[in-house]
Order: sequence, then C-alpha cells, then structure tokens
Amino acid sequence: MSSRETPAPVEEWMKSRPDITVYIPPEDEYTGDNEHFLVFQAPTGGWLALWTQSSVEGFGDNHLVLARSRDQLQWSEPQVIAGTPRGQRGGQASWGFPVVSRQGRIYVFYTKDVGVYDLDKQTCGAMGVLYSDDDGVTWTHGEDIPIPRNRFDHPDSRVPRNWIVWQKPIRDSRNRLIAGCTQWSSPAVSPPPPAGWYSKDSRCLFIRFDNIDEAPDPQRLAVTWLPSQGEGLAVAYPGRSDLSVAQEPSLVLLPDGRLFCVMRTFTGKIWFTLSDDDGDSWSEPRMLRYRDGGEPVLQPIASCPLYPLDDGRYVLVFHNNDGHVGPYGPQDALYNRHPAYLSIARYVEGAEQPLWFSPPKLFLDNGGQPTGPKGTNEIATYPSLTQWNGKTILWYPDRKYYLLGKIIPAAWLEE
Repeated sequence: MSSRETPAPVEEWMKSRPDITVYIPPEDEYTGDNEHFLVFQAPTGGWLALWTQSSVEGFGDNHLVLARSRDQLQWSEPQVIAGTPRGQRGGQASWGFPVVSRQGRIYVFYTKDVGVYDLDKQTCGAMGVLYSDDDGVTWTHGEDIPIPRNRFDHPDSRVPRNWIVWQKPIRDSRNRLIAGCTQWSSPAVSPPPPAGWYSKDSRCLFIRFDNIDEAPDPQRLAVTWLPSQGEGLAVAYPGRSDLSVAQEPSLVLLPDGRLFCVMRTFTGKIWFTLSDDDGDSWSEPRMLRYRDGGEPVLQPIASCPLYPLDDGRYVLVFHNNDGHVGPYGPQDALYNRHPAYLSIARYVEGAEQPLWFSPPKLFLDNGGQPTGPKGTNEIATYPSLTQWNGKTILWYPDRKYYLLGKIIPAAWLEE
C-alpha cells in the first residue's frame, strides 16, 4: 500500500502522529517486517528510501526494497532490488546501506547470504554490492567486496564474518566516506553468551570507502577497515571483563576535525569514543553523559543514532531508559525500546566530552502496544534523518512494521 492510499487500521499507524506515511504493509504474509529505514537524496534531486523487508525478522527471507519520491510526501510502491524472493528462503540480502558518489553512481552494500552460516543466517555473510547509474531505476550486481579477517572471525576462512552496517556513511575530515559497523565474534572463538542474543560478544568497527567518489566498478573499490589494528571497540558486558557488547556505532564529524561515535551496549547507557585521526585509532570508550560531570544518558540495547544538523548542532535519538520499562527488564528488547526521545547537542570546545546534550524531550510514542509479525512495541529503531527545503524529518519504523516520517519543527528544536 503506498502513501497515496488510505491505510488501515488508522488507530495503529497513526498512534505516533506521523506527518508522512512511506509504507503501510498490506495484508501480505511476506512484507510485514520493515526495518533499517534509510532515506537519502538521489543524484538528480529526488528521494529514495531503502530498507530491509521480510515476512518476519529471522525467518530467512530478507530482501532489500527501494521506494521513490519527488517531494518526500508521496512515495512509490517499493521494488525489490536484492535478496530472497518473497515466500522463499535463502539467498538473503540484509541491512543494505547506500553510498552516493560525487559522480552520481549509487552503491548499495549489504550483508549477503552465501549459504555458509556461523552466528545466524542474517548477520553472517559476504559484503554484497549493487550499483545504479540512473538514480536507482536499474541496478547491476557487482563482485563481492573482500573483508579482511581478524581474530574474532571463524578460524575457517570459508565461513564469512558476522557483521552489519545500519546507517548511512558520513564524511571524515578529509572528505572520505566512512560508516560504522558491528562485528559479532564467531562462537568458535568467543565465550558462550551468558544470557541470550543480547550478550553475544561484539565490537564496533568502521569501513572507509577511499576512492568511491571516483565511481569505480566494485572490483576496483578501495575499502579500508578501521581501526588499523583490527580489534574494534569493546565495552564489557556487566560483570564479565572477558565479554564485550558494543554495537551499532553512529558517527558525526566535530568542528575540530575529530570523529565522535556513540554506540549501544548492555550497560543501560550509551557509550562514546573519539578519534583524532579519521578512525585509524580511538579513545577508550566511556559512558555518555549530558555534559561533563552530568548524568549518564540512559538507553536499552537499541540503536541510538546521532545526526548533524545544518546549523552546527546535533540531535540524538534514543529511548531514555536503562532497559527497565514497566514489567520488562534489559533482556526484553521487544518491549523496552519506547517511547523515543530527542536531545540536542552542542559542541563545547575544550570539554572532556565535546558534545553536551539538552534534557531529553519525548518525540514519538505508540502507546506501547505490540503489533506486526514480530509482536514488538519498539519505535524509531534504525531510523534516518534528512534536512531539505526547510524541513527536518525523522524517518522511522514503528514496531518494525509501519514506515513513517515526522517533521521536527525548528521551534521545537529551540525549546
């Protein structure tokens, strides 16, 4: 169902009071799970929305879909561009992210199911790539991008890495595109998770695309994995110094040229790190606070993206709880990722933590009612943000089911 039609049931998709509807799933058993929702501008000025769709997360039929818009208000029906045909399993394409070169070529990189599995079937895979020279109307599949191995990968080189990227890349101080990446350790080389999927050993890495602005064919892409020592950024699982849970890094470039990165953990708080050499090395991760000496920023194990605003400020999207929501605890990730809050950050020169954040402000609430094939009540997990034509819009999944947009008014940001 496209945004031009009247979706139903109204009382559900309207609960978060969206300004724009991009996709309301029809009564179709193969299209109910919609997530990792990335809206970006096409080279000729239109808008594209890329996301991972399936019958339900983890079923085995992930595919990448793309919708189009000229004005960010009316959106086309999504078209499958890679992955498993609906109703089948295997050959998945998961967690695609776009890179637009200065030459106008669009690349989409993704976790490519190659039929050899380690941790699970949707995060274990090669780095697949497809590209388009006509604003995403037609696509060409390129050769897989090589991934260098480290000690957290399976000892057998035939077993792919366990990895995902979930956000659009940013530009570093030298104008190169860089994206944050989660690597889960192979069960063959890591301690058994003590308490479910959320306690699996994991670290944050970064992928830099060195020559992508020249729009080479995929086999000639120069890709650098960072940090250079290959270990990644770790945050200890509570009570376990031998186990790290650090995932889903989100990057911004500071006015002083440093990279500032926030990440989700299982400590009930967001953690951050800094790089003064464009990601080659990083400071020891620390707990994010509202300001130097301030209170920690609470967050369950959920994405916590940080976006730059055109006026030099930043906006953090998070859930403002430590995992405890009503009867639910930190392990109940289907039910503690709501409501969604925003906090505005300003750069503070000379501060130990160079971004200081405003008090949290409630932005999106779906009432906590589970829906969709996964039965989750989460909101604004794996969103994206655009600023265009005087409007700042947060594009968000509601319960990994509805794909929506909400305008953040300028006056609201100033309050």
